[in-house]
Amino acid sequence: MPAGKSVRIVLADDHQVVRRGLQLVLDLEPDFTVVGQASDIASARTMVRAHEPDVLVLDLHMPGGSVFEAIPTLRVESPNTQIVVLTMEANAASVRAARSAGALGYVIKEAAESDLADAVRQAAAGETYLNRRMASELAVQLMQADGYD
Repeated sequence: MPAGKSVRIVLADDHQVVRRGLQLVLDLEPDFTVVGQASDIASARTMVRAHEPDVLVLDLHMPGGSVFEAIPTLRVESPNTQIVVLTMEANAASVRAARSAGALGYVIKEAAESDLADAVRQAAAGETYLNRRMASELAVQLMQADGYD
């Protein structure tokens, strides 16, 4: 992002209390502006089309269909919006599926608040972000697949 420009964010999670908490956390960052919230896949698509955010923070389990199927559609509808998945799913298969679908970031909900801010900033810059715990797990799985124990 250019210096002085705010990162525009849409939050999508089916739990209102989670969205409110995320907004409180992100509002503490001087370079972030939350421009919309969504509680299901359809409203996430509507918010992204309406606000054209830099980043969509998207819960992996949302009402209205598969998030893995929705991500490519969101990317086509708003190619300048990067997607960060925020989830309780701490498994390599979900990371791979989210990345394959088009998400740039993957953050576990139990991670530090700074992880989410880092993921949003990196995604806004077009860079990949993977939670440290998940990066370690993926590295171990790759090594095991290559015959290293």
